[in-house]
Amino acid sequence: MDTQTLVELIGYLGSALVVVSMLMTSVVRLRVINLIGSLIFTVYALIIRSYPTAAMNLFLVGINVFHLVRLLRIRPHYDMIRTDVRDSFFAYQLEVHMADILQWFPAFSPEARQADVVCLVCCDGTLAGLFMAAHTGDGVLDLLLDYTTPAYRDTSVGRFLHAELAQDGFRTIVFRDSAPRHVPYMEKMGYRKDGRGRYVLQLQQPEPGAGR
Repeated sequence: MDTQTLVELIGYLGSALVVVSMLMTSVVRLRVINLIGSLIFTVYALIIRSYPTAAMNLFLVGINVFHLVRLLRIRPHYDMIRTDVRDSFFAYQLEVHMADILQWFPAFSPEARQADVVCLVCCDGTLAGLFMAAHTGDGVLDLLLDYTTPAYRDTSVGRFLHAELAQDGFRTIVFRDSAPRHVPYMEKMGYRKDGRGRYVLQLQQPEPGAGR
């Protein structure tokens, strides 16, 4: 591969990353990928001596760094709202997000099993997650749905929700259905596959006397 081709590939890579960043639903991912793309394109512009292009992309690098620092410093404030499957707002949110829900939970059906632990998770008033489970007794939840909206797909929603459920006295979450796309997230959250093919999470119990 000659030098000219290598330089052009660097330019294409930088351009591709900037374009891909615009497809991200997570603001943090958008900023990170755009930052990398802008850095690469700055190098490309310097190599070909296009100094105005290099200056523009270096300016974009600075903007991305500034916003990333702000985003990472701000801790999202979540609220868990207990509701039930008959609630019209919860049913509406299920309907709105059903196509995406089925991408992650292909076997999900709100009528399949009785859900008596139903929650909305909101971040500063914006919907972040939907949770449905059946309490089978002894602090065990049979998980039916643990869905996070695209803008909040990191582990923060799940960790908040699990802490709240533990505060409410639940000890274990069991997921029985097949959801291959959801498995990496469950493993990251601490679920372990048992001998019966179920994914099981032991919730970390709050310290005695600890309040909310």
